[in-house]
Amino acid sequence: MTTNILVKTSRALGATLLVSGLLLTAAAQAQISTPQPSPKSTITQRVGLTDITITYSRPGIKGRTIFGDSTSKALVPFGKRWRTGANATTTIKFSDDVVLEGKKIPAGEYGLYTIPGKTVWTVVLSKNTKQGADVAGFKAADDVARISAKAYKLPNKVETFTMNFADLTPSTGNVDMQWELTGAKFKITTEVDAKVMAQIDEKVVKNAAASANDYAAAAVYYLDNDKDLKQALTWIQKANEKDPKFWNVLTEAKIRMKMKDYKGAVTAAEQSKKLALEAKNTDYVKMNDELIAEAKKAK
Repeated sequence: MTTNILVKTSRALGATLLVSGLLLTAAAQAQISTPQPSPKSTITQRVGLTDITITYSRPGIKGRTIFGDSTSKALVPFGKRWRTGANATTTIKFSDDVVLEGKKIPAGEYGLYTIPGKTVWTVVLSKNTKQGADVAGFKAADDVARISAKAYKLPNKVETFTMNFADLTPSTGNVDMQWELTGAKFKITTEVDAKVMAQIDEKVVKNAAASANDYAAAAVYYLDNDKDLKQALTWIQKANEKDPKFWNVLTEAKIRMKMKDYKGAVTAAEQSKKLALEAKNTDYVKMNDELIAEAKKAK
């Protein structure tokens, strides 16, 4: 009897210790989560047809002097390589080949370092995305490209280091870096025309069963980019053959207007206006009225 009691007690004690051990392990693994002093941020922007992603950490001023020469006790002294943020290395990723301030950069992910200066920053793209703040460990062989970014004075103080995309066009955009009263930006140019033309060749030129949407998209691209207007007119007419939409008929009017076929432009705009009225789309009614007036004046 005593032996059985001891065995049961031993088993119970063992189970208790096991549970306690599991609880202690779980408690050790569960860490307290608090806000980061320099929170991580990821921004993605499509420039043209290329996706660009920047991942960086955002330190604050916190009463410190941020940029300055070596005698000013600045946090980021002029002429010194900086990880362009805090914590880990800032990275920039391109889904396609791009051009940075005239220099070709292959698709891929790079460490984005900067060397701030009073009037110009040097932007360094590196193969090394894990260097962090270890300045002594940088290797020139890891550098992919160096470009210049013009520094400028901000009208208002920016407390938290900020990177964003600005001045976007159909194929370009600027990466803008701002902190304290200093900003610096560099231009990214992406390849658009070759990609779009390849799509048009595949989906329209070589496709006997091209859709109305593809014909219309090809016509609009030719119109907006000063390409063969006769070809653009052929495509938009094919788009409008079976089921004309007021926006596509307006495109035809614009193409004819650009070809100086003012009579044809008026006819197409009047048709587009009629369809827009039926659809109760006042914006397109207005656009057609404006084009009709312009075409009649140009005759």
